[in-house]
Amino acid sequence: MKTLFSTAFAVALTLNAFAQKSDGTTKSLVNAEKDFAKSIAKKGDKEAYIDYSSATTLVFRPNPVNAKTFYATQAKGTNQVSWEPNFAKVSRSGDLGFTTGPYEIAGTEKKYGQYLSIWKAENGTWKLAIDLGTESNKPLAKTTARFEEPKDRFIPKFINEKEQKASKDVILTTEKTLNTFLKTHGIAAFGGFLTDNARLLFPGNEAIEGKGKILTFFNGMFSKINLKTTGVDKALGSDLAYTYGVATVDYKADLRESFNYVFVYEKAADASWNLIIQAFVPADR
Repeated sequence: MKTLFSTAFAVALTLNAFAQKSDGTTKSLVNAEKDFAKSIAKKGDKEAYIDYSSATTLVFRPNPVNAKTFYATQAKGTNQVSWEPNFAKVSRSGDLGFTTGPYEIAGTEKKYGQYLSIWKAENGTWKLAIDLGTESNKPLAKTTARFEEPKDRFIPKFINEKEQKASKDVILTTEKTLNTFLKTHGIAAFGGFLTDNARLLFPGNEAIEGKGKILTFFNGMFSKINLKTTGVDKALGSDLAYTYGVATVDYKADLRESFNYVFVYEKAADASWNLIIQAFVPADR
């Protein structure tokens, strides 16, 4: 009996590790995301988040909080949330990636939204780094999946802490420049920092695809926006990075609101850094 239990336990651990295994591909990340969703359906979100989080994982509930700390204090978990990634990408170095797509919460009154998960490879497995969701109406149309594999593989052989900090400072400088331009040139400044196929997640809306549609949305609603960055991380392959912080938005309707934001940056061929994902959730102040 003891042997059977030990064998079953070992197999379960092996299957779980295999499902989360990071091999540097976007496919492995999508599989990890789908396995995470299955884990919640089976065990509930409390256990699943603790299993899939690292010591530094942040979840926005609605403000950023350590995932393990947050879920350790929850009385019980729920398994009523389900989701499906439809956009994912992994860095050249295979250590950082993201997935995003629609989610649904079952119950007496169903709720819908869009999620963003940023993942980091840790000891050969994918672990959550950032997780958030924005509520929206029920999606009217299904979005075509975009799972982008790295163009090549590049992992620096030697990089010290000082070099890593300098690399992240480039992203902070980029976001500082963006914020300056937003003050001097208004909302139109986003146009110089968005990729053509960027995606915006904003409360109350389905995912907004493409630079043109995002700019139309911003110009129609916002009079100005101010960004205060509080965190940054960057792939070793130096092609993907993310920031998070607080955005103060002034609407054209003479209303001000604060949001927590997460931005994902992608390095272009000319070495500039551009926004591929923007996600906003209301801040609790």
